[in-house]
Amino acid sequence: MTLQASEQTVPPRVVLLDIEGTTLPVSFVHNVLFPYARRHLAALLADRADDPAVAGAVAQISELAPGVPPAEQLARWMDVDAKVEPLKTLQGLCWDAGYRQGELVADLYPDVVPCLRALHAAGVVLAVYSSGSEPAQRLIYGYTEQGDVTSLFSAFFDLRVGGKKEAQSYRHILAETGWQAADVLFLSDVEAELDAAAEAGLRVCQIARAEDGTVVSQRHPVAADIAQALERSGLSGIGQGVGERVGSC
Repeated sequence: MTLQASEQTVPPRVVLLDIEGTTLPVSFVHNVLFPYARRHLAALLADRADDPAVAGAVAQISELAPGVPPAEQLARWMDVDAKVEPLKTLQGLCWDAGYRQGELVADLYPDVVPCLRALHAAGVVLAVYSSGSEPAQRLIYGYTEQGDVTSLFSAFFDLRVGGKKEAQSYRHILAETGWQAADVLFLSDVEAELDAAAEAGLRVCQIARAEDGTVVSQRHPVAADIAQALERSGLSGIGQGVGERVGSC
């Protein structure tokens, strides 16, 4: 299906996407990914202690929590879903093994892949910004129920550019890519992230999935799914079928 610009709104040239609660159900992250990492982190620390990535993360843990055993500190961070780089790095390594062994498959929302494919075909640049590590992001999109869709994305951003609730992080992304803020649409379920992106000049829309019980923003445009968000941002022609049969975008 062809994408067309709205007569009233100049369409975005770039769509920057959050993952959890936006393209992937919160339940998959909290009920599948997090428990999987929790079960395997101790073995990862023991079995791959000489791995530079593991050793580097352990060193970061020691800097952030001096005197606390790494496994204990990781458990504390997981208990509060802390967005800290060493935890995200080690979780990503656990998930890497799980995906490659066929124990994990990302269950994206039904509207996501058809919309991503339509946007990519129309020349819209797609990128990801998540607190999960870049390798973990690539795993999610590399092992989906619809196959490997990582080729649809031009860039992946994680905590390397800063926290998602900080406006400067979005400015870093703009500086790194050369994108103009007004050309970028950021989609997320978290209002504070949308606040930060809007402060940096990006266009924003909240994805409020009914399945996730998202608290609806009173400050930003809101959409029930990716297709509706794109329609409201100047792109029409997105397929509406969600359920047993999803219409092709």
